[in-house]
Amino acid sequence: MKRISTGSPFEKTMGYSRAVVKGGWCFVSGVTGYDYATMTMPDGIADQARNCFATIRGVLVEAGFTMEDIVRVQYTVTDAGLVDDLVPALGEAFGEIRPAATMVIAGLIKPEMLVEIEVTAFKG
Repeated sequence: MKRISTGSPFEKTMGYSRAVVKGGWCFVSGVTGYDYATMTMPDGIADQARNCFATIRGVLVEAGFTMEDIVRVQYTVTDAGLVDDLVPALGEAFGEIRPAATMVIAGLIKPEMLVEIEVTAFKG
């Protein structure tokens, strides 16, 4: 088993890994829209999602996977009224990959967070 960190302060203080690789599976924890290099967050949900996917892509590469290996995605969105603004960023990231997906409307732990994206990738 391999654990991957992005260096986010949340990983250490909350006691989790950004991703865990076991066998042909890569489980990526929920990612919010922070740019972890600067710990800044864009205001809009689409740009937050783009940051999420940049983090996810980097973690997958480090783990030996690609975006095309993603088989499952869960989106947590804070307000159903934001979904229309979010959709283009999802299409950019997943185009023809088309993983199984779930979207939940729920609160997140900080008010600036508008979306959290969790993925599972498989190659075998």
